This record gives sequence, structure tokens and C-alpha cells, in this order.
Amino acid sequence: MTAATRASTATTASTATTASTAASVADACCRALLAVATLVLSPAASAVGSGDRAPACAARLLDDGAPLQLDDFRGRVVYLDFWASWCTPCRESFPFMNELDREFRDRGLAIVGVSVDKTAEAARDFLARYPARFALALDAAGTCPAAYQLAGMPSSYLVDRNGVVRAVHAGFRSSDKAEIRRQVSEALAER
Repeated sequence: MTAATRASTATTASTATTASTAASVADACCRALLAVATLVLSPAASAVGSGDRAPACAARLLDDGAPLQLDDFRGRVVYLDFWASWCTPCRESFPFMNELDREFRDRGLAIVGVSVDKTAEAARDFLARYPARFALALDAAGTCPAAYQLAGMPSSYLVDRNGVVRAVHAGFRSSDKAEIRRQVSEALAER
């Protein structure tokens, strides 16, 4: 075999190996992209939105550590708010939620604030400055925020009497107050 023949054979073998490797890499990439797309597009991995069933959520009450589950409020309209002591907009949302509680509690609204702080002490320090008249829980493990796939802090979910999310609010802006009141009022009017 001449040197030219050996070189040609080696080049052909190298090209075949390179093509085979490239095909394997492309196949692996396609499988990886498909797996990521499946995770991203699956219902379990997407944020909870209007019309979705509210995920089961369990946390511990801040005052006595008793278990609190969203299902405990079935049959009532729930304004579920995820908050944290470091959340600046939460300082404005707490007085507003106290207003909602005062205005709509007797009509069937339950407001539940779930702190995502790592410690009860951090949550209590916040509450010393911004007191709340509604149910407060701590979920330091983050199971509830993970179930809802929060889009921001605070994040609030209006859940109707049948456990269906009627509205989602990521963040808190004073300009949203009238719309939230309207949504609460509509949900309470339905039987």
C-alpha cells in the first residue's frame, strides 16, 4: 500500500469517525433539548395561572406552629399571598390586605399570608413593623412557593370557593388595588 493510499484510507476512516461522532453528539443534544422542553412545558413545571386548580399547600401557622392547609379553606374565597421580610412591596401590601380583610371577611373572604422567610424570627420582625389581621404561616422549606412557581415577590392568588385560581398578581402596586377589590367582590358574589 502506497503512502497516498494509506493517507486516503486514514482520511476516509477519520471522516467516517468524525461524522459518526457528530451524529452522536447531535442526537444527544436533540434528546437533551427534548427533555428540557418537556420539563418546561409540563403543567407541573409551569407557573400556576388563572383557571388552574390551586395546588395543595401546607405550612405552619406563625403564632402557634399548627398546620395550615389551603384545603382547610375550601368553600371560602381565599386571597393567598406569598411574602417575605426582605420584600419591599410587601410593606405596602400588608396594610391593603388588612383593608381587604376588614371589608370582605364577613362575606366569606379568607386572607392567608405565607412567609417564605428561612426563620420565624425574620417573619415576626417584619410583622412587628407591619402587623396583619389575617392568617399567617411560615414555609421555610419552600414547598408552597415551589408548587405555585412564583413569578415575583409578593405573589398573590385569588382562589374561588371551588379551589380554582381566579387571578394572579406578581408584585404589588397601589394602582392594582381597585382591580383586586373588584376581583375579590366578583368571586364572593358567585355561589
